[in-house]
Amino acid sequence: MARRRAPTLAELYRARRLDMVRLALFLVDDLHTAEDVVQDAFAAVCRAYGTSLAGLQDPAAYLHTAVVNAARSVLRRRRTARAYAPPHQGAGPPVDEALLLAEEHRDVLAALAELTHRQREVLVLRYWSELTEAQIADTLGLSRGTVKSTASRALDALEKRLEATR
Repeated sequence: MARRRAPTLAELYRARRLDMVRLALFLVDDLHTAEDVVQDAFAAVCRAYGTSLAGLQDPAAYLHTAVVNAARSVLRRRRTARAYAPPHQGAGPPVDEALLLAEEHRDVLAALAELTHRQREVLVLRYWSELTEAQIADTLGLSRGTVKSTASRALDALEKRLEATR
């Protein structure tokens, strides 16, 4: 059996960038920040492994983890900034939001935003990124049991919030 060659950074970028932006968007709720998070994750991969990604066993998994960790850092910085500044009444949603999200998904996204960060991360990784419980556990540094219970509680909470909006 021939060993498959690892993708280069450019190939990984072309194949995974949009998925990673979507993942980051679900976690940080801001397209520009999500794009920055993904760019930083790719830069970190390049700094650590070069453009050939030599020595990196699973580039896609490494990238997933880098994006999730970078999104967590953004959320921590936001939390700290909000503790020291009054809430900002920003502009409305981006003009192209209607193109990105169908009307039927807005209620789901609003309910998803009300979950805890861990619950949101687990559900996004499970149902959007289609990772297994083991992969989610590795990505988030949790046990499989914690992933299972968090997903179960998150789905229950999501269902209750969606029923309340109907």
